Parts: sequence; structure tokens; C-alpha cells
Amino acid sequence: MQQKVQFIITVIHEPALLIFDEPFSGFDPVNANLLKQEILELKQAGHTIIFSTHNMSSVEEICDEIALINRSEVVLSGNVAAIRDQFKNHTFTLTIRTPERNTFSLPETITTLSRKEKPGSITLKIRKAGSVSNSSLLTEIGKQAEILSFTEELPSMNDIFIHTVSATNPQQI
Repeated sequence: MQQKVQFIITVIHEPALLIFDEPFSGFDPVNANLLKQEILELKQAGHTIIFSTHNMSSVEEICDEIALINRSEVVLSGNVAAIRDQFKNHTFTLTIRTPERNTFSLPETITTLSRKEKPGSITLKIRKAGSVSNSSLLTEIGKQAEILSFTEELPSMNDIFIHTVSATNPQQI
């Protein structure tokens, strides 16, 4: 309750700049979601909001810009969507209807990372060469089987944080 009261006191005067340190810490999921919705409304109203947090899922949901800091140094900064795009590795999840004839094969430019078969469908985790367009890949696959879904797997900010910190300080655990 004390955290809720502190939040209300903080935002009641509608300050232009709000700084939160681990804003969702200590809240149950229902209250954390309520707080998140209030913060998003403040953001939409034009308030500048700064988070200091280790909760990367909150960063992905709320933040437009990020600065990752490790040992007092900014190791990565920029637009969240652009950073996630920068770290993508051309990995996709593809689900097809099980072909009637068992002759389905992927082009040579595709690496199969995993394969799961269920009655009526096959789900593949694949990595494609960056030079292969999604359209040409789907056209080729569509000639052999019905495509049920095709989703790009972008790295999470948590994965990016771990990768970046590990790269800048390999001995850190």
C-alpha cells in the first residue's frame, strides 16, 4: 500500500519528468499491471519517464529508448525496436500442415534448428541466410505444403543485455 500511495503522490501534480527505480518491484501481478497501465497513460500524455530497472520485459513493453549500463559505462543505447532488430539472427518458427506425401524439403539456404511433429502439422525452428527474402522462402515452401504460421524470433532485451554484458566483460558471472 505504501508504494501505491508513493506513486499517487508522485504523479498527482503531473510532473513533466518522472524517474522510477525498479517501479514494479514488490507488486503482485495485478497491481504491477495497473501501475504499468498508469505509466503508459502518462507516457501517452507526453510525460518523460526514466526507469532504472533490471526487469527487461518491462523495458520491452514500455520503453522507446534504452541505455544499457554495465560497471558505470553505457554499453548499448538507442531505440528498443532498432536494437532488437540489430541483434536478430534470421531465426523463424514455421508451422506447416503435414504434407500428404512425405517429400517436404527446405531449400539449402535454410538450416533446421529443431523439428516437432504433431498429428496434422510440423513445426520447424529454422535459420535462413540473410540474403534469402521471406517472400521467396514462403513461395518455395508453399509449393510443397500449406503454411499455417511463420514468425520471426527476435531476441529479447534480456538476451541482448546478457550478450552485451558478456561481450564487454567475459569473466563477469
